Amino acid sequence: MLLLVACTLLVASVGSLLLIRRASASTAEQELYSQARYIATLQHGVGFGSLSQRNLNLIKHLGDYRTLSVAALGTDGTFTRGIPPALADMDLRTDALSNNQSVAGTTGDVVYVLIPLELTATQKDALRRPVSNTQQAVLVATRTVRPPVSGLQWFLVIGLASLAVAAVVAYLLANRFARPLETAASATKHIAGGDLETRIPVSPRDMPEFASLATAINAMGDGLERGRDQQRHFLLSVSHDLRTPLTSIQGYADALADGTTHDVAGATAIIATEARRLERLVQDLLDLARLDARRFSFHYTYVDVGDVVHRATERFGPEATNASLTLTTSVPDTTVWVLTDGDRLLQVLSNLVENAFRYAGSHIALGARMHSGQAIVWVDDDGAGISPQDLPHVFEPDFTSDRSGARVSGSGLGLAIVAELAAVMGGGVRAESPVTPQGGTRMVLWLPTATPSPIIGPTTPSPPAA
Repeated sequence: MLLLVACTLLVASVGSLLLIRRASASTAEQELYSQARYIATLQHGVGFGSLSQRNLNLIKHLGDYRTLSVAALGTDGTFTRGIPPALADMDLRTDALSNNQSVAGTTGDVVYVLIPLELTATQKDALRRPVSNTQQAVLVATRTVRPPVSGLQWFLVIGLASLAVAAVVAYLLANRFARPLETAASATKHIAGGDLETRIPVSPRDMPEFASLATAINAMGDGLERGRDQQRHFLLSVSHDLRTPLTSIQGYADALADGTTHDVAGATAIIATEARRLERLVQDLLDLARLDARRFSFHYTYVDVGDVVHRATERFGPEATNASLTLTTSVPDTTVWVLTDGDRLLQVLSNLVENAFRYAGSHIALGARMHSGQAIVWVDDDGAGISPQDLPHVFEPDFTSDRSGARVSGSGLGLAIVAELAAVMGGGVRAESPVTPQGGTRMVLWLPTATPSPIIGPTTPSPPAA
């Protein structure tokens, strides 16, 4: 910034000096021309002697002249006398002078004016005596243009004062602008390097823009730190869920290999159950990874929501009987169509029913209806319910609820997959609890309804716009 100010002052000073010098030369030329014209008129009525060199010297001392003389212009267009040395080598436009035209100009620091004189016959004879070929007398006046150095010191003073002010302003701007940016850049570099605890202090004296930037960077750090903690918690939870079935499989496999158990069928059944549990957990992890990478396959078609509810009920009928649970359904008489992937919708309902199986006391209810252009599907259980502080987090993959009375353990990823799939299908999901004064939980899924074409068959409709 100081360099910019210095360059600006230098350019302005040099430009000003050049303009002042040019203006001074123009003014001096105009004044000299007026004065020379007046002097040229002195010969009329007073005789040629009035323009003698003696009189010219007297006039010269009375004004601001460098030289003042009468030059003799020869018939060959050259001056024979009276030309000052500063104009000796110049083209003085003698052709114009021969035509009684005045000539003026500037050379270096000298301003000159040449004015032809109108002489009488007697004066011309007197002028020709020294040189026989003289045809014209010319009044030559010159003046020195003084360079504007008298004001140079003021330019220097003003320039130094401006640089001092610029230095103070640059220092203030550095504290006001540059240093907060350097602090922000340093903080983001530390955060990018893994130091997620780095924060930028925000002061009330900071400019709103920088305070907003610091707040945004701090919020980013908080989010990254929270995400890292959630990831660690998620990995610990998944590791525990993976270790539990593996421990059971390894223990019963070792018992079968060592012959320490005689209940081979029971051990084999436990190994198969834990293997299926492990397979389901791995599949859930794969589903979440695909959803997060937006690589989940969807085959859109027109689906009857009521039919999917009945299929989910039939799928879990035997398991409900074994667990002494009753499954009931409630669907409208009219068909409720949605444009989605039927298998993925069945997966969502299955995950919701499995979650209800874990906490239901004796009854699970599935239902569907249409409301305000949306297909509403719900799954109720009559368990203990979910505490209010846990409701906003039940669909997070790393969240562990403190709900009591869980019948069976699960991967804990089913509801997270439900939330992701519901969003991809253009809908959403929420949890409501309690449902009755005694407790209970309701999982509600909503999807936009669709109007199918008259022919529903192999034709695959276009998916809804995201």
